[in-house]
Amino acid sequence: MLSAQAPAAVVMVRPHHFTSNPQTLGDNGFQSKDTRNPSEISSLARAEFDGMVSKLRNAGITVHDFDDTGTATPDSVFPNNWFSTHTGGHLAVYPMFPENRRLERRWDIIETLKTEYRVQDVIDFSGLEQDGVFLEGTGAMVLDHIFRVAYTVQSNRADPVILERFCTHFNYEPMAFAAADNSGTSVYHTNVLMTVGTGYALICDAMITDHDRRAQVMQRLAEGGRDVISLTHDQIDNFAGNAFELSGNDGLILALSETAFNALTPSQLNRIEQHATPLPLAVPTIETAGGSVRCMLAGVHLARRPEQKAP
Repeated sequence: MLSAQAPAAVVMVRPHHFTSNPQTLGDNGFQSKDTRNPSEISSLARAEFDGMVSKLRNAGITVHDFDDTGTATPDSVFPNNWFSTHTGGHLAVYPMFPENRRLERRWDIIETLKTEYRVQDVIDFSGLEQDGVFLEGTGAMVLDHIFRVAYTVQSNRADPVILERFCTHFNYEPMAFAAADNSGTSVYHTNVLMTVGTGYALICDAMITDHDRRAQVMQRLAEGGRDVISLTHDQIDNFAGNAFELSGNDGLILALSETAFNALTPSQLNRIEQHATPLPLAVPTIETAGGSVRCMLAGVHLARRPEQKAP
């Protein structure tokens, strides 16, 4: 049986000119400068992408992969920031803070989803960019689809006005909080510090700066009997919070990078394995751009259209 939290299909965008985005270096503390030859970086990233697609498909995940051959969209491999899908046939398109990331929005991807899945409406928030208002999809929000909570780190990537508007339209409760790393630098995206699965959650609660709010977030995550697993700052630096639960052939899997998997302790992995099977994926080159496996996956929470029989 499928979990509302864990889609069985994802959208991924294959990069042909991958590079670290200079427009996001200012507030993405997970990003690093790669000094290798650009063509080598691009080739390695594409090989990592294809290896990830293959492993996901072998696990029973439907992967809708699209190519991006443009040179003006260095972060296109992270499509979860510009759109999200929701049960009942709903789809949202989001306003992006970096100008070159706005070019990632592709209506051919939306049209493909409309063709293969039941899409009732598309809510396009992207025009709010002109007002300097941003909400970068499931990077800015970590959505609990079961208990209908939108966990959101306060940042320039998550404006409270549009967050409230999104939650009202899609029936989520906003739960916003401030978070910072060990050096006091504000966290820019929520999905780097937490993952919500069906029966468990991963979070670096120590990064939530207000003690009372921290307790409220932890209490809310634990509702319904979820096992809430605390992560360390070092594990977050190794992308352990940037994971995504999916529904595979043999049950729930947790897609995460090899970097993240290797940062987890045996005890943490044992607790995760009570609920889902970890699937480590090697994406070290792509991680230099400041995102990992979760950022590469746009979940498809839509009902498939029945296949048309040939006449």
